[in-house]
Amino acid sequence: MEEARVWEEEVVIPTYEVGKPDKNPMFLEKRVYQGSSGKIYPYPTTQKISREKTDHVWKAVYLENQYIRVMILPELGGRIQRAYDKTNNYDFVYYNEVIKPALVGLCGPWISGGIEFNWPQHHRPTTFSPVDYALRDNGDGSKSVLVNDVDRMYGTKEITTFTVYPDRAYLEVRGQLYNRTPFPQTFLWWANPAVSVNDSTQSVFPPDVHSVYDHGKRAVSHFPIATGVYYKHDYSEGVDISRYRNIPVPTSYMAAKSEYDFV
Repeated sequence: MEEARVWEEEVVIPTYEVGKPDKNPMFLEKRVYQGSSGKIYPYPTTQKISREKTDHVWKAVYLENQYIRVMILPELGGRIQRAYDKTNNYDFVYYNEVIKPALVGLCGPWISGGIEFNWPQHHRPTTFSPVDYALRDNGDGSKSVLVNDVDRMYGTKEITTFTVYPDRAYLEVRGQLYNRTPFPQTFLWWANPAVSVNDSTQSVFPPDVHSVYDHGKRAVSHFPIATGVYYKHDYSEGVDISRYRNIPVPTSYMAAKSEYDFV
């Protein structure tokens, strides 16, 4: 039985660099971001991305056993950049081999691919920022990487622990939130895994999910058979929107409610 391993390594990834953040604070009290508040103070905003890519040296942390190898980038929010199945040479989340940000994050830059971990809201403010991390050798033979971040807007803290066991073909992810303030705080915590799609891709929800919303509940649709207008597209003839091939425009949908304990 191969032991689990954890180590640090520098990797070169083609990268479209971002510009310097605006040194002036942006008081965006009236800004709406995906249906919720878009305020970011005291974080700065970044609004420039290079059109030319360069080879950038990033610090990576790896977890590995006989089944899987996982690459984490602590300089980019502690995201999983690659999750690789060694038994069949397959990336089981979408592996983006280029760092090319788009300005869709709360503070600007955001990248696709891998698995993004978000709190206290949506695509978190520090999704493109360095975070603290630590490597841990556990007594049961497993290895862990701990990623730590403190939100400067609300004072809350979050630790994500990634663990690989010597005889298990999965990555364990545990999120722990801390309220470091004397006041109640609201939050979301969610992981955003990317997958490579094709015409056979289907989104599967629990069987009691019959309606879906977009970000902020600005639009609603029946699910899986849409029968009206959703994301400005007419599905009135009755279309199975759980099937990727049937969706002609960029579309988001979230389960409104489910009583199932379901992943």
